[in-house]
Amino acid sequence: MPMDERELGQRVKALTKCVAANEPPENAIKLLETLKKDASPTEEMLRATRAGVFVGKLRSNANKDIARAASELVSKWKKLVEQEKSSKLQKSKVGSGSPAPAPASAPASSPAPPPSSSGTSGAKYKGDVEKRKYETDNVNVKRTESSVRNSCIGLIYNGLAYRSTASESDVINRAIAVENAAFVKFKGETPDYKKKMRSLFTNLKNKSNRELGKSVLSGEISAEKFVVMTDDELKSEEQRKKELELERENMKMAQVPQEQKSISESLECGRCKKKQVSYTQAQTRAADEPMTTFCECMACGHRWKFS
Repeated sequence: MPMDERELGQRVKALTKCVAANEPPENAIKLLETLKKDASPTEEMLRATRAGVFVGKLRSNANKDIARAASELVSKWKKLVEQEKSSKLQKSKVGSGSPAPAPASAPASSPAPPPSSSGTSGAKYKGDVEKRKYETDNVNVKRTESSVRNSCIGLIYNGLAYRSTASESDVINRAIAVENAAFVKFKGETPDYKKKMRSLFTNLKNKSNRELGKSVLSGEISAEKFVVMTDDELKSEEQRKKELELERENMKMAQVPQEQKSISESLECGRCKKKQVSYTQAQTRAADEPMTTFCECMACGHRWKFS
């Protein structure tokens, strides 16, 4: 029986936890091979579960076997999506006797920037990728009647172009698509729209998150998906791993026996229900996150924590 969207999501979630927890490589490889064998997802399933995004990031994993297995899986899924699109196109032609009509234009209330005159990719960029900007690439970012929107197109262009060899036409087309998706999502030039544009630019320029820009440029992450990704979703696998290691280290430090503990008369033990609970607090995560409270029942010895 083919794997459905729910099961695919569960498998990908398990794979995410496995990699983030730095489990033995064999565990991740086994999960990847299972996905390769059992899953034949549609494009819609891949987008809904973000399976393509996460597995795509694993292609640059430090472990060569994980990277290889991830690359093979992505290759298989790409072929399936291409076959799906080809099949839909053929059905459309057979049903209408003519090529499928062009997609409808965006609503008048949120006009899309004018499309590129060419849909083909240009030659790879051969200049200094560290200093790429739309100004140095001689790219015109004035694609709308709004100076704010044009500035945002330029901002996203600079983020996507950073350390990329993609052609100017590919970068500007994706920058236009991203800006337009944000304009539609946040209903115009709102504070949320501007804040999101700055956030996306910052994440694209993060040197430890190079795969993000590649995924957006390749279409692996659609413009519509990109503009609604959370800060955590935008992080690279490396960033998540570092944060997990930091949290573990802080947890160890926080659990070192303390000389003095506070006794609370309001905290109740979940096991014996008595209100004889001692507690300590420690910062186990980022400085702006809530402190973690470590509790111990003085009556039965039950321990727990919360934040």
